[in-house]
Amino acid sequence: MSSPIPLAPAIRTTDPHVEVAWFSALCSDDYEFLGVPDGALRSSFEHCSHIVRRADQLGYQNILMPSGWACGQETIPFAAATAVLTKQIHHLVAVRMGEIHPPMLARHLATLDHLLAGRLTVNIISSDLPGAREESAARYARSREVIEILKQCWTQPELQYRGQFYQLDLPTTDPAKPYQQNGGPLLYFGGISSDAVQLCAEHCDVFLMWPETEERLSATMHLVANKAAALGRTLDFGLRIHVVVRETEGEARAAATRMLSRLDAAKGAEIKARAQDHQSAGVKRQDELRAQATDDYIEEHIWSGIGRARSGCGSAIVGDPDQVYAKLQRYIAMGIRAFIFSGYPHLPECELFARHVLPRLKTCKLSEVQGRKPASVPATPLTNAPRT
Repeated sequence: MSSPIPLAPAIRTTDPHVEVAWFSALCSDDYEFLGVPDGALRSSFEHCSHIVRRADQLGYQNILMPSGWACGQETIPFAAATAVLTKQIHHLVAVRMGEIHPPMLARHLATLDHLLAGRLTVNIISSDLPGAREESAARYARSREVIEILKQCWTQPELQYRGQFYQLDLPTTDPAKPYQQNGGPLLYFGGISSDAVQLCAEHCDVFLMWPETEERLSATMHLVANKAAALGRTLDFGLRIHVVVRETEGEARAAATRMLSRLDAAKGAEIKARAQDHQSAGVKRQDELRAQATDDYIEEHIWSGIGRARSGCGSAIVGDPDQVYAKLQRYIAMGIRAFIFSGYPHLPECELFARHVLPRLKTCKLSEVQGRKPASVPATPLTNAPRT
């Protein structure tokens, strides 16, 4: 491999422990063969909650619960149900800005945070609402207002807000007070358009990236870190990526090839087009890299074949346990502090990664590192604060 890429400037968590998350396929995104629907892998509550419970048992620190207009599980009620079925795993709940009236969204998330006793993290989504199309600037402007309202509800005694989309007055924010302290749940956010980067620099805690070459990832990290620093802020960086790990590199590459062995190109394009983010700048950049790749490998051990039948995250780390671990160490040295992994099918790949790689990683939960999740029960209107 080439020399390591330099550490990004001014990251929030300098300790190289990482938060390792898996993925629950709530949005009709589980396959044995990409592009070939399998009724046994549909996004039912039974199937998706099995993934969450197994990841909890295997020691993953977090799990992404995506949101999309697809046959499957709606994120917030699903997370509420799995909250009481899990012991230690945090829930990274994707929420599309503007779908729910912001004070009520703050209350939904605060209730969920209490159900989880502080194990909630929030993935901010700014894609189009189902059935509607808007310019990027409008979507991110609304997202900014929603985030600002969430933060005020979580941290201020009352809400007075005047924006383009929302004009709100609430004499008390007690109904929306979360379990977590010092700002409430951490906000995870992704997007590489100029509007997305600016919003992230202003408000997010973890900037999530999709797979690209190390050089491109590093350039994005430096851009976002510098924008945040100009605002007097720091944040952490995360990588959303698939993984195919087997005992040998040959077996891993064969498993990746098998995954695409029944894919019809037209069906793959149809599946990609269903996603509300399929025209995003991040998806287009991944498509560009794959078009330039040899055998779909955009760099050593990074295989972009998944992007032929999936919008969003379109590449996987492919290799034996030592190779996958070494690649992760390179990312950690760059400053990445959170990983969100997945594989097809999601449940067996979750178990394979937990067997071969997860025990070797030095792990943490970022909400605990950053003082959001309290060590003991906090005084909130839903715990032991005086009733008013």
